[in-house]
Amino acid sequence: MNNELVIDVSASEINIALLQEKKLIELNKDKSSTQFSVGDIFLGKVKKVMPGLNAAFVDVGYEKDAFLHYLDLGPQFQSQNKYLHMALSQKQKLPSMQKFRREVDIDKNGKISDVLTVGQYIIVQIAKEPISTKGPRLGSEISIPGRNLVLMPFSDKVSVSQKIGSDEERRRLKNLVESIRPANYGVIVRTVAEGKKVADLDGELRMLTEKWEEAFRKMKDYKPPKLLIGEINRASAILRDMLNATFSSIYVNDDTVYREIKDYIKTIAPEKEKIIKLYQGKVPIYEQFGIQRQISSLFGKTVAVKAGAYLIIQHTEALHVIDVNSGNRTKLGNDQESNALEVNIAAAEEISRQLKLRDMGGIIVVDFIDMISSENKQLLFEKMKEFMATDRAKHHLLPLSKFGLMQITRQRVRPEIDIKAVEKCPVCHGSGEISPSILFVEQLENSLGFVINKNNSKTIVLHIHPYIEAYLNKGFFTSIRKKWQKKFKCRIKVQPISSFNFLEYKILDKDGVEIGG
Repeated sequence: MNNELVIDVSASEINIALLQEKKLIELNKDKSSTQFSVGDIFLGKVKKVMPGLNAAFVDVGYEKDAFLHYLDLGPQFQSQNKYLHMALSQKQKLPSMQKFRREVDIDKNGKISDVLTVGQYIIVQIAKEPISTKGPRLGSEISIPGRNLVLMPFSDKVSVSQKIGSDEERRRLKNLVESIRPANYGVIVRTVAEGKKVADLDGELRMLTEKWEEAFRKMKDYKPPKLLIGEINRASAILRDMLNATFSSIYVNDDTVYREIKDYIKTIAPEKEKIIKLYQGKVPIYEQFGIQRQISSLFGKTVAVKAGAYLIIQHTEALHVIDVNSGNRTKLGNDQESNALEVNIAAAEEISRQLKLRDMGGIIVVDFIDMISSENKQLLFEKMKEFMATDRAKHHLLPLSKFGLMQITRQRVRPEIDIKAVEKCPVCHGSGEISPSILFVEQLENSLGFVINKNNSKTIVLHIHPYIEAYLNKGFFTSIRKKWQKKFKCRIKVQPISSFNFLEYKILDKDGVEIGG
């Protein structure tokens, strides 16, 4: 299976597209202004204790206080709290984690008011980013992920990923990590650690423990809210969690991000360094790899499946609803039941893709085409579980109900990606009436003349809709583009961009820098 990562960097955000056999299966938008990413560790301050909710609201610097439930404190909360107060104290030297004596676990059925008070300083980790009107969701059982291992401070357990198939390999890894694990640290061994040697795991374990202890050494002068350990950028996080032998290429259109990712790859998988490539083409990177076209077709209310079948996806505050329609799909030789099964299986595959692509979370209800056979209903359920097996988000599926509905719950830790696939007409602005099209060519000519004279340009590039590009280049010697070149004494390149609105255009210099539009 051939995986490619395509990263589009702009001033305001980084867009990350994961392609599987050239097919878009995951899209991430990482805004430059995002300050509360899943995994970030903060020094916070308790603002409210709510006994009725058995929870507290904590100030971590967001406009709304973040939510922390008692069950998310973690059994070793008192140990962590004691170590924090020792780090904040100006009077005593902070002991090493290995020499620290842990407190007893908190009562799992206890009350929030027994362990937290208003004004108390507390270490928390972002479990869910701010979504809609809600602030971040927090946990206090800290985990610090690496490539092969996840470090759990104030724990003593070692667990190994169940996705490692060999019992012998799981035992080897557990014994190995037990032998190198420092005191007061628990470790989760990730799937990618399969076959790794002790030197690799020991080096990573030392790096993770140093990151945690360094945060405490600097804590004397800190006042909440304060970011202690920030999660790496989204592109690097995806590489850390997903990079494997199936990755063939990683394309980046920004030199700074390219170097950052290259340096990061050197630390986690040096043998993969050659697959990182800096894209320097004149065509926008998403246009070049056909991603923009896929985004436009996949993020609308209606999504085509195949052979006339389609999905209708609608969202409410409480849940997401997906309706499967066979459309005008007919197939000679198939009865209604087998035809319904075929459409439903194809729809199930696309639904599993859509959940990952849009990062839909919470409750999802799917209305499949009605089937009579219980065997077919069970087959569809098994197929859906198979398609969802590659989804990294925690999820749970229920079999089809007697009404043909399938209920899915999927973990939501970030706001759902919402891309408007339907656009208001840029010419009539929804009125239904436009000015004569010939005026647009005159307007374009005037804009070109102004930009060329202002910048004294010898070469410019015009990005425009493919239909307009064809019109401007019509006629080899008599095209409008040729006439403009003679008139302005400037070389004009016309580049079609299929994602542009019909009358949208941009004027760029020879280096690809926008100078008009």
